[in-house]
Amino acid sequence: MEMDNIDKDGLEPDQKKKFARAALNAAGGSIPFIGGLISAGASYWSENEQEQVTKILKQWMQMLEDELSEKGKTIAEVVARVDMHDEQVRQRIESPEYQALLKKAFRNWSSVDTEYKRQRVRNILATAAAAKTTTDDVVRLFLDWINMYSDFHFQVIGEIYRNPGITRGAMWDNLGKPDVREDSAEADLFKLLIHDLSTGHVIRQHRDVDGRGNFMLKRPTPRSRPGMAPRTAKSAFDEVEPYELTDLGRQFVHYAMNEITAKIEFHEYEGDEKRPADHR
Repeated sequence: MEMDNIDKDGLEPDQKKKFARAALNAAGGSIPFIGGLISAGASYWSENEQEQVTKILKQWMQMLEDELSEKGKTIAEVVARVDMHDEQVRQRIESPEYQALLKKAFRNWSSVDTEYKRQRVRNILATAAAAKTTTDDVVRLFLDWINMYSDFHFQVIGEIYRNPGITRGAMWDNLGKPDVREDSAEADLFKLLIHDLSTGHVIRQHRDVDGRGNFMLKRPTPRSRPGMAPRTAKSAFDEVEPYELTDLGRQFVHYAMNEITAKIEFHEYEGDEKRPADHR
């Protein structure tokens, strides 16, 4: 056998082609649509192209397997956090309304692009199964927020929750962000983030309310004397105006950001190996 005919994987070119065709056929047998693609492309692709298609399909199928694994892990962690001895909880989990929440949570899973977000989805589903402190319409909104907002948004929400009345400048400092120019991309991003949460009714500037919860009118801002008007726009990191969570924002923290302790310990199985589940 000539060494020049053996590639770095230890396979001859003809052997590698056979493995490529075998992998394509295996994929086609397990997923009908891929089987149709392979049949249509068998006479169209060269052997080298078939090898490249095999590589791409394997990568994409692994991505789908990883997504399915994350969904399974999330469901297992939800069940581990609810009291299955409670008849009302069991009825809630089996109800069409709760099943609809599950479907919504997993329908747009591609937007759950970090482990932190996955944990927020888990917390929302676990709390929605065990408590009825808000309506399912609000819970669906919370799931939409997981899709809409980034981890940075959630960090800001947490900072305002811990420090009601905090200013934007204090938020930035408490999150350990570096000093940046007002005309920088980082400052623009922070202003956009505050705008997102404000227009989404997650946060608001502090406003006084009366005994019935009605917002009081703001007092008019006194006009500056001639020649005393500020010469620069309000900073993205303003140190004057205080922010607070709306009631929706506070409920979101309760549902999504408060950790629920697992009531049972379970293990994940990978082949014959058993390892403790990751409790966060």
